[in-house]
Amino acid sequence: MMQDRNAPPLNPLPWIVWVLALPMIAMEVVLSLGSSGLAGGIEGAGWRLQALERFVFSPPLMRAMIEAGEYPPQHVMRLASYVFVHGGVTHALFVVVILLALGKMVGEVFRWWAVVVIFFAAAAAGAGAFMLVPGNDAPLFGGYPAVFGLIGGFTFLLWVNLAAVGANRYRAFTLIGFLLAFQLVFGVLFGGGYEWVADVAGFATGFALSFVVSPGGWRRVVAKIRQR
Repeated sequence: MMQDRNAPPLNPLPWIVWVLALPMIAMEVVLSLGSSGLAGGIEGAGWRLQALERFVFSPPLMRAMIEAGEYPPQHVMRLASYVFVHGGVTHALFVVVILLALGKMVGEVFRWWAVVVIFFAAAAAGAGAFMLVPGNDAPLFGGYPAVFGLIGGFTFLLWVNLAAVGANRYRAFTLIGFLLAFQLVFGVLFGGGYEWVADVAGFATGFALSFVVSPGGWRRVVAKIRQR
């Protein structure tokens, strides 16, 4: 069988996926260079801490804003900005890999603006759920809640397709079940906090929004199910 020599070495990704992924990649490259001493000199060692202080979502800060009824833009943006800063290379790598993989699957079906809506709505919902955990004052950072929103969109696509062929629709939730189990085990073994709450909220938001922002929306879902 002859191979197409003009074919790209990597499967092309929807442009919107790169728009979301490149800021994460660029941020981690800069912070890692600073931490290793290859950029910024002595000050570079503190870049990650400075980025976290500026961009993380802080439950106590958000509660104080709600109580005061004041919402400075530089702090409101933390509902979204926290997803672009990570605790280290490994943290960022896992998030980017999931974003590229799930973003490709969802982005090839959904319109670009739908991907953006799911991504940032999942981030905000994850932060909100994280804030509501009683006694939780820990900061939230990293892109997991947002990419779990894309997992919700991917689960929606599987759910619709399984329903259309008369298969067990609950099989669509296998991926999220595996990932959440992994998160919980990781949290128990390494002392993780309540980040999984934000992840679950992000997934639920992505899945629910897909009924609205997917091509054809709810009508398409009903039509596919009726074709059974």
